[in-house]
Amino acid sequence: MRSILNSVAVCLLLVASFPATSAVGEVARAMFTVGVEDREPVLQVDSISSNSYQQISFFTELKDLEGHNITHQWVYGGKVMFEKTFEIRGPRWRVWTSKTLLPAWTGLWSVNVLDQDRRVLATESFDYQ
Repeated sequence: MRSILNSVAVCLLLVASFPATSAVGEVARAMFTVGVEDREPVLQVDSISSNSYQQISFFTELKDLEGHNITHQWVYGGKVMFEKTFEIRGPRWRVWTSKTLLPAWTGLWSVNVLDQDRRVLATESFDYQ
């Protein structure tokens, strides 16, 4: 019994010696836009017409993720169409990716914002008509 108590005490000491992990940063903003000027989205959209636009951008503002990698993963029809990974180099970091769309690619598009472990931090969708 004494050896079991000693083993439990050692385990508790080991667990207590590791620093607590704090929550990592956040995706403060994530949106589709028809353009980016001065590192800010021009016009947020959730639907665009293939007659008016052939390109769309996905803008993300990240907070407290310095030193991490974040990926924009573009998905259409259940298939990954494009991925771009960014190294976050500051406490507030804004990144965007753009995609030129073919007229035949109408329908629902999504972008997943992934952390470096490929966990989804945010997802947004738009309809290309």
